Amino acid sequence: MNGATNVLYLGLKELRSLLRDRILLALVLYSFTLNLYVIGQSVLETLNNAPIAVVDEDRSQLSGRIADAFLPPHFMPPVQIGLADVDPGLDSARFTFALIVPSGFERDLLAGRSPAIQLNVDATQMTQAWLGAAYIQAIVTTEVSGFLGRYGRPSAAPPPVELAMRMRFNPALTSSWFMVMTELIGNITMLSIILTGAALIRERERGTIEHLLAMPLTPLQIMTAKVWSMALVVLVCSGFALKVVIGTVLGVPVAGSVPLFVAGTALHLFATTSMGIFLGTVARSMPQLGLLVILVLVPLQMLSGGMTPRESMPELVRTVMLAAPTTHFTSLGQAILFRGAGLDVVWPQFAAITAIGAAFFVATLARFRRAEFSGQ
Repeated sequence: MNGATNVLYLGLKELRSLLRDRILLALVLYSFTLNLYVIGQSVLETLNNAPIAVVDEDRSQLSGRIADAFLPPHFMPPVQIGLADVDPGLDSARFTFALIVPSGFERDLLAGRSPAIQLNVDATQMTQAWLGAAYIQAIVTTEVSGFLGRYGRPSAAPPPVELAMRMRFNPALTSSWFMVMTELIGNITMLSIILTGAALIRERERGTIEHLLAMPLTPLQIMTAKVWSMALVVLVCSGFALKVVIGTVLGVPVAGSVPLFVAGTALHLFATTSMGIFLGTVARSMPQLGLLVILVLVPLQMLSGGMTPRESMPELVRTVMLAAPTTHFTSLGQAILFRGAGLDVVWPQFAAITAIGAAFFVATLARFRRAEFSGQ
């Protein structure tokens, strides 16, 4: 009971220390509120309000129909310009696309010929250039087919098989739904490592670590107090962000069980807070901790399957990343939040995170004993 009481009071001390650290406190509040809101309101990987100009040299019904087909939210209202304004407009980034409809386009099309339309693209806007070119081609093809159909002239033979597509989990293909959930998962990992590492560095810089060494405390009690207190902060903030910021403010639907995701988050925090203390024993100052966190977080975030599917990674990378808790937590989070998976589906990830967390905790405890209690 004395050991449990020591862990409780040491954890409360860590919470009070965090409340007095305005920089870290601001980072926590920003990561789980404004940062998620900005990501949720941004359209990062879809075509949105792309500026387009049309050079209509044909002045026909079909060319006008094509120009009128570019509608928000994918495109801004098209601007009618002359041929001489194409290059200056692209150079000054006034528009990303310039569609040139040549003279006699409608006449040649009705005569059975195959006229060409020129599309000029500002490829410095890479995402919009890639997606926009495909959108414009589809729009032009649709309008030409509809126009020719009115005259009983199909533009092409109908395909022998039509694919009936049905989108599950995200019917409108809204990328912000995916991005904000991925950002939440990444913030949980980042904050848990930073907070626990900073808690240990703060003890060392203020000289209070010597006070702890003089008390009848064990390394296990000190480490456990830092783990549960910082994990509790991240767990409460992530639950608030999921229910209030993401669910209520942004209106992003959560397909699965929130308590099940919270349980998986708690297991994940057991592993990542241990990693944070390990980095705190290696670093001797806050700047060193910041550099170490960058070196650890970047591969964890990029190779865990949140940004890039694991199937597209080399086999060696996929095998190595199985030892990282973020790989299993990302898979767990996506399955629960996106696809509504239950415990019968994600129990392997729960088991893997538990085993990895226990290994990290034991290794960090051994390192903590050597680094901080070597004088005893």
